[in-house]
Amino acid sequence: MSTSIALRLPRARYISRQSVFRNCLFTTSTIPHHASCAETPARTRFAPSPTGFLHLGSLRTALFNYLLAKKTGGQFLLRIEDTDKKRTVKGAEESLIETLRWAGLQWDEASSDIPFPFPPTGPDIGGPYGPYRQSERSELHRQHAQQLIDNGHAYRCFCTAERLEALSIARKRSGLPTDYDRTCISIKVDESASRAAAGGAHVVRLKTPDQYPVFHDSVYGNITFTENKRAHSLGAFEDPVLLKSDGLPTYHLANVVDDHHMNITHVLRATEWMPSTPKHVHLYNCFGWTPPEFVHVGLLQNKKRGKLSKRNGDVFVSEFKEKGYLPESLNNFVALLGWSHEQQSDVMNLQEMVERFDTGRLTQGNTIVNFEKLDFLQRQHVMNVSTVEDILGRVQKVVTDMFGDKLENGDPITKEYVRTIFNANLSSFILPQSFVETRAYFFRAPVEFKSNPIKQINRYLSDNNMTYLDLMEFFIAGLEKRSNEDWTYENLHQYVELKDMENRTKWNNKMRLVRLALAGGEHGPTVAQTMAILGKERTMKRLAQVEGILLGTVRKVKIVSGPAKETPGFESEIINAA
Repeated sequence: MSTSIALRLPRARYISRQSVFRNCLFTTSTIPHHASCAETPARTRFAPSPTGFLHLGSLRTALFNYLLAKKTGGQFLLRIEDTDKKRTVKGAEESLIETLRWAGLQWDEASSDIPFPFPPTGPDIGGPYGPYRQSERSELHRQHAQQLIDNGHAYRCFCTAERLEALSIARKRSGLPTDYDRTCISIKVDESASRAAAGGAHVVRLKTPDQYPVFHDSVYGNITFTENKRAHSLGAFEDPVLLKSDGLPTYHLANVVDDHHMNITHVLRATEWMPSTPKHVHLYNCFGWTPPEFVHVGLLQNKKRGKLSKRNGDVFVSEFKEKGYLPESLNNFVALLGWSHEQQSDVMNLQEMVERFDTGRLTQGNTIVNFEKLDFLQRQHVMNVSTVEDILGRVQKVVTDMFGDKLENGDPITKEYVRTIFNANLSSFILPQSFVETRAYFFRAPVEFKSNPIKQINRYLSDNNMTYLDLMEFFIAGLEKRSNEDWTYENLHQYVELKDMENRTKWNNKMRLVRLALAGGEHGPTVAQTMAILGKERTMKRLAQVEGILLGTVRKVKIVSGPAKETPGFESEIINAA
């Protein structure tokens, strides 16, 4: 049983949450289970404009198109839509290509001067449906604009920008729609052609119908836009520009012509483009072509249901890359924004996403972006050993930037030393910068100590009428007896396990005190692992000042209020530290 949902969206190219335009009502007829992936090979395309840099929403669009093509055994095309020369950003095209390469989204066809990120597995470089840069297809676009004029579906408009602005102001003051008034549609075809041939500045406009055709969307069902008849009766005609005065096409014409001639079977994009789709379907009908299958997915929003913030660095893919997120993590993250699956785990690599992808499980409505999920996925993908070397290189750079090339005792900071720290903390790693900052005590002796552990230990000593020596003397003496050769994780693990021979509460406080001395009370690897990594000299030197820290007699240290930065399982780590 289908249901009809009334939505109000603008005719404008982008959907604004604040904008509600008149006469833009359309209804969607949806069914409980929308269409699944195509049974025949799908030809999809990612068609970015070099007017900015790749953001999360664009990466998701590219990824979904890639997954659909690969799932069905089809082709994924890269087409650069570069006809808006005024808004083109220098370096944007190169950045878009490099970001797609980093994400591992291998295109099967693209412009011949765009290097493939991997050896091509599909058609030869370039492909049989080029050119793949839209500005190089301008002659084809002009031919089709002329075809629409010849068939009566479009007309030349010679109105100046000044006239159009004056018209808009006058109609607005009169309370009328501010669309075009079709002044130029009355110009005879021969006269129009002669004026154009003589160099008369003009654009080509689409003659909009009183009612746009119904179209089907794989996610939202059948969509019907409100008819234009009322606006037309008031002398207001949307009649979008298809060909600009410089002879280059607008998005509407180029999009339809290129998709048709490139045999695109599925157009998968965000719902911000849904208001444009009726125009595109109308153009397909004017040309006598069969439209592709349309698949629209909701927009990405923050927790307050607003736009993602560029200021917070949660928009551009390059920023996530610079922070140290893995492409596997980011692909996995954006794939889950508006798509669900039936597996128990959300952790997937690219091939697993291809195998599971189904357009029938794309969700309606906008998606709230929860970046905590990204950090979770990053932890999981870091466990993949194939990515460790790249991560280690990033960690090493941060270490060098923060601490130089030597430890506090003058020993060199080697790559193997950094690798040892990384391996001991692998399960908690998210990003290089935060990782090094929270593990700084492996490179410099702590000068800040958490106040809560100090209070807990002093309270324990006071309640049990004990001194520092009562708690630590034999433990430290046992460590002193060990040689450097004997100072290994295995041996230290066995020594720390002597907790079984004494009171558990006493042992917990002893380990809390050791962690305070070694790491300032910060969370990290087990006590035995930490001592093994630091080595005997640095461990004993830090333990030597811990009594003064408790008594407040050690200078040049800072007691920081608040608990240590702990993660779930910290208490069990105290009990089972080894």
